[in-house]
Amino acid sequence: MQLVLFLAVTGYALFLFYKAVYHRYLYVKLGKPVGLKKEAKERLRVFMTQVFGQTKLMKDRKSGLMHIIVFYGFIILQFGALDLILKGLIGRGLPIPGYEAFGLIQEITVALILLAMGYAAYRRYVEKLKRLKRGWKPSIVVFFIFFLMLSVLFSLAFERVHDRLPASGYAPFSSIIAAAFRGMSEQGAAVGFYTAWWCHLLILLSFLVYVPQSKHFHILTAPINILLRKTEPIGRLSKLDLEDEEAESFGAGKIEDFTQKQMLDLYSCVECGRCTNVCPAASTGKILSPMHLIVKLRDHLTEKGTAITSKSPWVPEFAFSGGGVHTMQYEEKLGAWQGEGITDIAPTIEAQKHAWIAGDKSATEIELVGDVMTEDEIWACTTCRNCEDQCPVGNEHVDKIVDMRRYLVLTQGSMPHDGQRALQNIERQGNPWGISRNDRVKWVQEIDPNGELQVPTVKENPDFDILFFVGSMGSYDNRSRKVSRALVRLMNEAGVNFAILGNEEKNSGDTPRRLGNEFLFQQLCSENIATFEKYKVKKIVTACPHTFNTLKNEYSEFGLEAEVLHHTELLDLLVKQGKLNPRYEVSERITYHDSCYLGRYNNVYDQPRDILRAIPGVELVEMERSRENGMCCGAGGGMMWMEESAGKRVNVARTEQALAVKPTVISSACPFCLTMMEDGTKMKEVEDQVKARDIAEILELAVFGDLKTDLPLQKQAKEEALS
Repeated sequence: MQLVLFLAVTGYALFLFYKAVYHRYLYVKLGKPVGLKKEAKERLRVFMTQVFGQTKLMKDRKSGLMHIIVFYGFIILQFGALDLILKGLIGRGLPIPGYEAFGLIQEITVALILLAMGYAAYRRYVEKLKRLKRGWKPSIVVFFIFFLMLSVLFSLAFERVHDRLPASGYAPFSSIIAAAFRGMSEQGAAVGFYTAWWCHLLILLSFLVYVPQSKHFHILTAPINILLRKTEPIGRLSKLDLEDEEAESFGAGKIEDFTQKQMLDLYSCVECGRCTNVCPAASTGKILSPMHLIVKLRDHLTEKGTAITSKSPWVPEFAFSGGGVHTMQYEEKLGAWQGEGITDIAPTIEAQKHAWIAGDKSATEIELVGDVMTEDEIWACTTCRNCEDQCPVGNEHVDKIVDMRRYLVLTQGSMPHDGQRALQNIERQGNPWGISRNDRVKWVQEIDPNGELQVPTVKENPDFDILFFVGSMGSYDNRSRKVSRALVRLMNEAGVNFAILGNEEKNSGDTPRRLGNEFLFQQLCSENIATFEKYKVKKIVTACPHTFNTLKNEYSEFGLEAEVLHHTELLDLLVKQGKLNPRYEVSERITYHDSCYLGRYNNVYDQPRDILRAIPGVELVEMERSRENGMCCGAGGGMMWMEESAGKRVNVARTEQALAVKPTVISSACPFCLTMMEDGTKMKEVEDQVKARDIAEILELAVFGDLKTDLPLQKQAKEEALS
């Protein structure tokens, strides 16, 4: 009877589990097929390090260690579960050599998992981390695991009482529990054992059924998601086939427009909030929250998938309910900054919690852009990828946002006025300001009216080794022109054989692509590549990380075959080769702000810092958020050309983080970042005490020892020397 009941209950639970998983599989299949590169060796390497090495989870060491205990604990306890099931069915466990040691390992593992669950509850309800959700749904797994572990200990304890086993160091915890039931009869102990045994089985099977219907589906989907991750350059956006005559729209205007891999992302989300915790938009009071982006898309996929396939996601249906069809309905848009401290995700979290509610539309009537994701959310993203870097399950947020931007721009013709004006200017004049395209090379004469610098064009120096791609900022922006000048001086000093395209250079297309105008990007890309091929360009250097990333990682998909360097990579190499000698002391306390497109997109962290370390007198200090977790300046994703309408300005928050380490100079290696940091010091009214400088400008000062400087400590030293 025991065996029959066991098989019936287990079989029913497995059937429900299969049904829940299969129905969600059908929802994922609604997405567009995606061709994945095989690259089995690389995929397996990442799979092993991230799944079994838990490397992403250890970005937060406390919760990472807790998760490692639970992860490996459950693997170890599978043998204990099998052992316990056999005891309940046939009266004896696994025939394992050294069984007592096996039992000790099981009990220690159970105890560690109980401690981990206690810490999980502490973080959520005592420490009250803002990124973690609270309530019965987010907490139910804690109760599942806690009582599952208790059922193991009580089963083992009643077994000891039944078999009249003495207390043992090999069974420390079950021995303690057994001591409380020593006077129990053999029959009573048997009843206690089978009660605990059935509790263990029912909790385990209930958890099995619950998993695919909750955020804990990631237990199954996350390893697959990591295994199927993109192996192409990090952050590379998908190429649209703009010549597809059958395409009714471009971008993602409905949930089915996403790829199946993007949909797998949705079911892999842990709802840990790590992404939102580091998001510059969420941290400064905008409505965008990367975690809620994924959760809302997941809910919408489940609801619409149910309507399309007529397959319910809830099993058994009498026990679970979807709670209606959700839409985004916030009463009041986030306005002035309401957070605490430099950054605070609480206002955004609170707004999202109250806005994502059941509405009266059917699932098929819900608009992806408008009802699920508002335009305010879509245009708040800086594409910094800090969310993706923090995500422990390999989710990608940026490509989904850009796909929705593409739909708005290419299909609906809708985007914020400021961004639209910048794109129109790029289309007409090749730069965001709309300045004449024939003035692109004017910077050379204006920064060097006496002709002391050598800045040849490709026509004047056809045998050049390196093409200096100046970019729109370096050509037109007065502040960024100084960086172009510094880089030219340094390349001249090092004997670099370079040339520029002059007026033949066009915008790289980074801004149009991130703002969703794939058509304009592909046009600029095609024209630039044709120019590169015309002059047989083999190596390119640029001072803009956005241009660097676009040329290096995205143009290659369109046929560019050239090595692309960022100016910090080139300058670091020249210093290490001895071609540049930073012999003059620069006595400044400098903190370095990592550009997202240089760091997280291209892993260039050390070269800028190595340059600063090579300069005598420099005291390099790191911000609390630096390198992989450096906060965005707020200019990426086309935000350089758009005004922030809610919360605190991102660049002000980042400037405050820099000022916290009391620097005299905030250094960067990006014209966008430089502009944002400089504006930030002005808004904080510290521009006289703290200067924003590009790495090239600081190295220029160290190599040439220019007397004309406004760096705080340098200026003070010069004035004291002259007096």
